[in-house]
Amino acid sequence: MRELKIAPSILAADFANLGASVAEVANIVDMLHIDVMDGHFVPNLTIGMPVIAALRRVTDLPFDCHLMTTNAIEYLAALAEAGATHVTVHAEVYQDPTPVVAIATELGLTVGIAINPITPPEAIAPFVEDVTMLLVMSVEPGFGGQTFMEAVLPKVETLRKLVDSQGLGTDIEIDGGISPANTRRVWDAGANVLVAGSAVFAADDPVAAVMKMRAAIA
Repeated sequence: MRELKIAPSILAADFANLGASVAEVANIVDMLHIDVMDGHFVPNLTIGMPVIAALRRVTDLPFDCHLMTTNAIEYLAALAEAGATHVTVHAEVYQDPTPVVAIATELGLTVGIAINPITPPEAIAPFVEDVTMLLVMSVEPGFGGQTFMEAVLPKVETLRKLVDSQGLGTDIEIDGGISPANTRRVWDAGANVLVAGSAVFAADDPVAAVMKMRAAIA
């Protein structure tokens, strides 16, 4: 049976009070989504190892590190040392994620593979047995606060059917514009890991926002 997992994205958190922002929701979420961007694969720079290591000192939550970089494989050891739990790389960079999976697994990390809105699910279908998560971007990667692209939902449906038909426990994650308003739609499409940035950390009451997401599939 699918389990709903909420992964608030710290990209939308108050970086001046990051520890406090995380602590506020730590007891009601399942993991933290950490966007690592390099300014090359996407036109934005975000955080690196020092911030991840600092966060690891204040929370035991799993760290779901989304690597929007052209050379993610070079940083796997440093990510593991900083406290990452899981890393997701892009199919647009690694058409075959097998080398990433091999290195990451040796380091004790689980691995996912992501696709941008324009990339078809067939790009990652051959690897569903090799990874623990499939990530469908529902906005163009690079910046938070974008509007959810409902047109990606058929891709989620395709991947869910593929995973279920093979009896796999692979998580299907969706990232971009997720909020309590569309939680039910993305869940019904087959996603079970929901990344929400602005909907949680920019809410007047982040805890209430998370609870609304959970209530949407109750």
